[in-house]
Order: sequence, then structure tokens, then C-alpha cells
Amino acid sequence: MSTGWSFWVMFLVVLNLGITFFLYLWGPRAKIPTLPDGTSGHVWAHGTLREGVRPLPMWWIVLSGGMFVAGFVYLALFPGFGNFKGVLGWTSHGELANAVAANDAKRAPLVERFRLYPVEQLANDPAALQVGKVLFEDNCAACHQRSAKGNVVLGAPDLSDNDWLYGGSGNDITTSIHDGRSGVMPPWASLGADNVKNLAQYVLSLSGSPHDAARAAAGQPLFGTCAACHGADGKGNQALGAPNLTDHIWLHGGSVADIEKTIGEGRQGHMPAWSPRLSDDQIRVLAAYVYRQSHQADAGKP
Repeated sequence: MSTGWSFWVMFLVVLNLGITFFLYLWGPRAKIPTLPDGTSGHVWAHGTLREGVRPLPMWWIVLSGGMFVAGFVYLALFPGFGNFKGVLGWTSHGELANAVAANDAKRAPLVERFRLYPVEQLANDPAALQVGKVLFEDNCAACHQRSAKGNVVLGAPDLSDNDWLYGGSGNDITTSIHDGRSGVMPPWASLGADNVKNLAQYVLSLSGSPHDAARAAAGQPLFGTCAACHGADGKGNQALGAPNLTDHIWLHGGSVADIEKTIGEGRQGHMPAWSPRLSDDQIRVLAAYVYRQSHQADAGKP
């Protein structure tokens, strides 16, 4: 805080405390003119109600005095009076640092144990899953949902199945979280609107979904354009992050309109790198939690 702002804060503190302390001292001693019957002369309801004048009760005086003492003691012990740091030298930064250090000391043995096992084995550790769940909800659920079911509006993949864009091993998932991923599906509107429709029908046929057989047959030769990334069989390429088109799992929706839009306009996806925010230990535990979501059928729910 600059010197100018410090003096301004000090001025406000002195002004407010000064005015309220003056009123506190003056209130019990104030002389209010009264009538012989002890009232102020203010009446309501044609004289039925009259305003009485009574001294301030002792409990109010004692309580208010105690509040002033507490306020002065606080300003002496803690920051609050301009740049004065307080006798105790307390700061919110120091409090946070102490809390973080205490938390680190508590979780250090747990982290050391986590480092002994690969991600696949950590996925069966209840303690690791509990920590991973918190990390997932804090950092990943905004796109992938708390259920890890993904979001086709955002193009965030479902993490609860066993269909992976970039590989589903422990190392693959760790790399995705640590480094992030970026994927681009180029637009193919240049093929013409009718060819886009034909190609969409052929893509639907790859997964056995209901489709127009005639249009699918017309679209099959056009799939050569797509095979460079998705493979001739449409099973995708994890090295490129190209999705498998032969299952019923759709990144941006599997309706005819969704697929035609994907082909005609293209898609872009970005998974941010979490290494600037999370430690390597946190990323491994998070990867174990994500790995577990896609292997619930094998290991049972945690």
C-alpha cells in the first residue's frame, strides 16, 4: 500500500472510531429536556402514547465499551491501521503459507506411496481415487462434467467409456493431462453440399447406424479424403487424435445434422495443459482417477 493510501485508511479509521467513541461518551451524559411527568413531550394517538426518557441501560454501556476495547486491541495486534503491520506481524500470505505447509506435511507420506505405483495400479487405490476425484471436479468437470460423460456441445470426450482419442494407457492419459491436446478436423464444404450429405451417410454406415444406403454407396469413394487421418477402415488414429468412426461414440454428436456439420464446417478442439497448474504428483493421481472411470466394468465402482 502506498503512503498516500495508508494515510487515507488511517484517516477513515480515526474518523469513524472518533465519531462513534464520542457518541458513546456523550450519550449517557446527554441532557434531554423532559416534562414533569418524565416524558419528552412527543405524543401519538391523541396523547394516548407518550415518549418516555430513560438513561441508557448499563448492559449496553458495558457491551459497547467492550467492543471499543476489542477494536483497539485488534488494530494494535493485526494489520488494519494503514501500513502498520500489527504487533503480531500476522499476514494473510503467511497464514496461507503455514496452512499449505501443514497440509503438505500431512499428505507427504501419501504422495510418497503414490509414487511407488504406475497409474494403472493407482486406479485401484481408494486413497488415490479420493484425491483424484477432488482434482477432477475442481479442474476437469467444467468440460467433461462431474460424471466424466463429456459434453458434445464443447467436443469434450466421454471419459467413462474405453474409447480414446490419444490412447487410454496410464502414460497416454498422463501425457494428455500434462501437455494438453489440440485437434483440428478441416472443413470439407469444398466437396459440395450433396457430397457432404453422401459422405455423412457413409460415415453413419461405418458404425452400423441407420443410414441411406444409396447415399452411403455414393459417399464411399469420397471417404478416401478422410482415410488419411481416420484410416481406410474408419477406426481412427490415436497418434493424430482422429476418432474411431466405427463405434457409436460421437465427439460432437451423432445425428445426421451433427455429422454433416462436422464434415462441412470442420471442428477444432483444445485440451489445455495442466502442468502449469498441477504438480506431477497431482497429474498422476488425476490420471489414475480418469483411467478408473473407463475401467469400472473391470474393477467395479470405487
